[in-house]
Amino acid sequence: MAIENVKAFFKQYNMDTRIQEFEASSATVELAASALSCEPERIAKTLSFMVDGQAILVVTAGAAKIENKKFKGHFKTKAKMLSPDQVIDLVGHAIGGVCPFAVKKDVSVYLDISLKRFETVYPACGSSNSAIELTIEELEKYSGYIEWIDVCKE
Repeated sequence: MAIENVKAFFKQYNMDTRIQEFEASSATVELAASALSCEPERIAKTLSFMVDGQAILVVTAGAAKIENKKFKGHFKTKAKMLSPDQVIDLVGHAIGGVCPFAVKKDVSVYLDISLKRFETVYPACGSSNSAIELTIEELEKYSGYIEWIDVCKE
């Protein structure tokens, strides 16, 4: 199960005990915000796209929406989200638990600037009922991100 992979990933940094698991689902931004008692914007939503035949992840603030023009300007292609089956096959996590940790080797991770306004954010941890609170610096460190990008609507 993907959450076990994420736990093992964070265990090597002695951070696995910071992963929170909930009885209720946290599969959507709204459900995660409710489970964590935080504002939806602080949920670090991980979206999966196909770019040049490769799966990529874009981590955004929970309430942010991808702006197609900005996405195309950065990646030189139209924003094409992966299907649920493709997410499992290419990324290694299922929809509702997608996160930038313990992903398959060829997956590139990008962080959207919509996250920079927060001290801490809550990405999922590989299941539809998990999250971890990370500072922006920790998100940078553990996500293995390539770069900060600006692909969301203002």
